Amino acid sequence: MKLLIADDHDLVRDAIAALLRSGGCEEVDVAGNLSEALEEVAARGPFDLVLLDYDMPGMDGLRGLTEMKRQYPDQAVAIISGVARPAAAREALDEGAIGFVPKALPARSIIGAVTLMASGSVFAPFDFLKQDDAPTMGGLSPRETEVLRGICAGRTNKEIAREMDLQEVTVKLHVRTLTRKIGARNRTHAAMIAREHHWF
Repeated sequence: MKLLIADDHDLVRDAIAALLRSGGCEEVDVAGNLSEALEEVAARGPFDLVLLDYDMPGMDGLRGLTEMKRQYPDQAVAIISGVARPAAAREALDEGAIGFVPKALPARSIIGAVTLMASGSVFAPFDFLKQDDAPTMGGLSPRETEVLRGICAGRTNKEIAREMDLQEVTVKLHVRTLTRKIGARNRTHAAMIAREHHWF
């Protein structure tokens, strides 16, 4: 199996590549943005599957997918993402992606999904697609909103506590509550969601 993974986060990209190699993929190439991915397909393609990160430079939502399919209409392309919502996943499938892989899937499920798509089958995780679409800030209290703003600014819980004149333990409780409300796994994921939806 010959794969190309395009993701701008080195750690994530290398982890996924290592995971797929351990799952039996013989050849896994990597790219750090859409331009590099297009160059790789031109130089070394076709691949059994190209995995494009939804949120990397050059993608601009799903325009990157459209561009890849325009230049290489026969190339199987899937979207992988840690932040995209179900509506984006459905749109990706409508735009010609062979699948959509949430990064939150267990390792074995990611390997299975990639193997399935590389063989020409469509992969769309039903549990993910049937979720409600974009999270909103409507359910957050004013304090939770300010804590999230601080997280997005890169501040630690201690710094946020000092700025808001709160105990650090109180900020931690707010972080736990707000991540649950917006469907985030942790504070980093919460910041990614907030940035994607331009809340601040």
